[in-house]
Amino acid sequence: MTAVRALDDLSSSSLRADWLDTIIKGDCVSALERLPEKSVDIIFADPPYNLQLEGDLHRPDQSKVDAVDDAWDQFESFAAYDAFTRAWLLAARRVLKPNGTIWVIGSYHNIFRVGTTLQDLGFWILNDIVWRKTNPMPNFRGRRFQNAHETMIWASRDQAAKSYTFNYEALKAANDDVQMRSDWLFPICTGGERLKDENGTKVHPTQKPEALLARVMMSSTKPGDVVLDPFFGSGTTGAVARRLGRHFVGIEREQAYIDAASARIASVTRLDGAELKQLTPKRAEPRVAFVSLIDAGLVRPGDRLTDTRRRWTATVRADGTLQTGSEEGSIHRLGARVQNLDACNGWTFWHYEDGKTLKPIDELRKQARQSMSAAGA
Repeated sequence: MTAVRALDDLSSSSLRADWLDTIIKGDCVSALERLPEKSVDIIFADPPYNLQLEGDLHRPDQSKVDAVDDAWDQFESFAAYDAFTRAWLLAARRVLKPNGTIWVIGSYHNIFRVGTTLQDLGFWILNDIVWRKTNPMPNFRGRRFQNAHETMIWASRDQAAKSYTFNYEALKAANDDVQMRSDWLFPICTGGERLKDENGTKVHPTQKPEALLARVMMSSTKPGDVVLDPFFGSGTTGAVARRLGRHFVGIEREQAYIDAASARIASVTRLDGAELKQLTPKRAEPRVAFVSLIDAGLVRPGDRLTDTRRRWTATVRADGTLQTGSEEGSIHRLGARVQNLDACNGWTFWHYEDGKTLKPIDELRKQARQSMSAAGA
């Protein structure tokens, strides 16, 4: 269950975990200053856009457009907005882990000013992601292009942060084995996902689609990570985090939004362990040397290896090298020499007999790796 906790219940002097999976009511800067330093893995921020709307906006049939005209989105000047942006980003940077990242979403009204402040404070921009809307709102006045996208800035805490989470292999596999691009196509939040009150009015004017937040979290977090949203609103971040097995902490000052988000998150069903397991990048897998296969008894000195067409045969030696005729060396070097090549992946070139079938020795490496992972679990 999610909970709402008063600011006085948080202590900046102790690293307590009772603020996890809660919504903190209050001003975002004050609340951030009371959270433990370097305590969150990722921040997703959907700050006020400072839309600078002048008067009501009407459709051609003279019906009023339900635009963002709330007080929390209004600032007296660009200077005031910049000061606000700098204050919350400084506070956010303090609670972000050294290898953590931050996502900030905005429109042309504010995202460039936010980007400048991010760089001024030492954040290192990794990508700008364009969210292309499949069903954007029309430009009713007909004086500009239809605004059909929003921009997200993804940044690490500083330039030196190299160990931030990016699930490249999983994203690529989910994208038909093609690199995930920086333009994402999603509809705006409509239908049953859109929260409405008893009068059928939208609870929050800028509720983000869950698919967008899921892509953010699946790309840059791991199960169990802590996701902070300092402008929690209708609780999309918390709902997606709960479903995907992540922890969340939200900050929100409007009680109506807190009530709606709390009920929403409480109704979310978590995925189980098997459904949350992520594709392991090869660079994160345990390193297995060929000699480890000998140590594990998967290959024995004197065994014969061959290529798929049985053109060359090599003998396994006790020290983990191979020999064929007068040539000797590692599985890679000997594979390259017999083919007169500069390089060779010995794991896929050399094969062993499994009954009447030839299999690459990479199959044996997978067995060894599974054993190493199980032993370390």
